[in-house]
Amino acid sequence: MKTKKIITSSLVFIFSVLLVWYLFVKVNDYCISFKVKTATGTVFQGINEWSISRLSSNKESYVILEKKNFSFIKQEMKKGKVTMEYTWDINSINDSITNVSVGIKELNNSIYNRLTAPFFSTNFKETQLKKITDFRNGLNKHNESFKIKIDGERTSEEVFVAYLSLKSVLQEKAQTMIRNDDIITGFLHQNNIKIEGKPYLEIQSWNQDKETLEFNYCFPIDKNTRLIENDMVKFKTIPAVKGLQATYFGNFRTSDRAWFALLDYAKSHNLQLTNKPLEHFLANPFNGGDELSWETKIIIPFE
Repeated sequence: MKTKKIITSSLVFIFSVLLVWYLFVKVNDYCISFKVKTATGTVFQGINEWSISRLSSNKESYVILEKKNFSFIKQEMKKGKVTMEYTWDINSINDSITNVSVGIKELNNSIYNRLTAPFFSTNFKETQLKKITDFRNGLNKHNESFKIKIDGERTSEEVFVAYLSLKSVLQEKAQTMIRNDDIITGFLHQNNIKIEGKPYLEIQSWNQDKETLEFNYCFPIDKNTRLIENDMVKFKTIPAVKGLQATYFGNFRTSDRAWFALLDYAKSHNLQLTNKPLEHFLANPFNGGDELSWETKIIIPFE
């Protein structure tokens, strides 16, 4: 009889501890998980872009409280009197599949949500399921707009180029190139310097925390070209580099999706890469056509 009381007391104690933890200590009210066929960095960028779009479409204002590229984001969302926290854990399962877990907490109604969400179809639960499902569906649709093939270890060609040094945030890399295209091509045309091949983009610095880039927008020319001094257009040799290469098919605005795929591949295969991708654009976007036919070779050098 005494043993039975001890067991019963122990079970009551354990249950009480678990209940206190669940109601008052557990970080989130509700968690939603899903898998997506894309790289962790693409999910990370997708969350940022989705959060911006929610402001215009749903009057939801998101602020990043904490982040770790490209595996974790904690956000605070405010809409009217409602304040919520979203905690996104982003983990690569293999070279192409990413698992996403979204922890959700409503700051003013947390205990009620914890008591009801596991058992009832509440407004909170249904609203969050729809919101995260819409995000996942949007991400899947975005992934249909490009294709990536990991080519493996490769060595790029040495090339002599005329180039512009530019800066931008990651999301505006292609737009920055387009805005400056007339400057460099106009200079080359005015000075009868023939372009010999497709353009390159050489990353000099990639600050992943601030999502900023410093890069060279380059056009191949003959190495024996008579060099002309100019405040903006410079000349150099891009050396051959050995690294991990991917072929990207899609709009150049989102070619960084191949960077993320290469980083995930390198991580899963214990390879150390720099933060200096080299892109070689093999199509001319000014010609239009099917974006999935626009080919770019991207190599990230080994450390």
